[in-house]
Amino acid sequence: MANILMVVSAADSLTMRDGSEHPTGYWAEEVVVSHQTLLDAGHAVHIATPGGAKPTVDEVSLAAESAGGQDRSDAFRKYLSDIDAELSAPLVLADVEFSGYDAIVMPGGHGPMTDLYQDADLGKLLVAANTAGKVIAPFCHGPAGLLSATDDAGQFAFAGRRLTVFTNEEELNGGTGPNTPWFVEDVLKDKGAVIENSAAWSSHVVRDGNLISGQNPQSSDAVAKEVLKALAE
Repeated sequence: MANILMVVSAADSLTMRDGSEHPTGYWAEEVVVSHQTLLDAGHAVHIATPGGAKPTVDEVSLAAESAGGQDRSDAFRKYLSDIDAELSAPLVLADVEFSGYDAIVMPGGHGPMTDLYQDADLGKLLVAANTAGKVIAPFCHGPAGLLSATDDAGQFAFAGRRLTVFTNEEELNGGTGPNTPWFVEDVLKDKGAVIENSAAWSSHVVRDGNLISGQNPQSSDAVAKEVLKALAE
């Protein structure tokens, strides 16, 4: 059995390009599907957030049209209710010692664009995990969290690494649109990441050694299964 740290944003809003506040949080499908897949495989999953705050689900992600139908929406709500005690008392990210974990999984939603991308505690964990060759698996907007990781020279720790992320096309045509304050794909590219995206809204996973990334919510199951494969190696 592996111990997996699931780092979830604690943000509940995103400041848009025009200065307005857009309600956000974590994307239900991404947390539910990855958590359930990893747990069902017999691994322990521990949720951590900045400050140990209870994370907020993006209500849009629970709408039937976003979830893939009413049945899936209802299933997501039930699962989140079932793990509410864990969500209500997450680990404090600053207190986490990575030595106790085999992998870091980072689901998205737009929340990471508010807090995780600049969280120094997350950055330290990611650098330690990467140095140790441990599995790091961000997906959708989760790769924004990678931006928190800088090496001793102040350089982006994942420069030159291959990964995928929620695309500009997906952001403009199904995300927060032209009012998006910044595009995760663009910033990762600017920092030196090698972005390998696929068709919009298709399940797509890229693995570069210990780094496993997924493009969008549709990639949640595939990311979790690739993490299981990596843990078994």
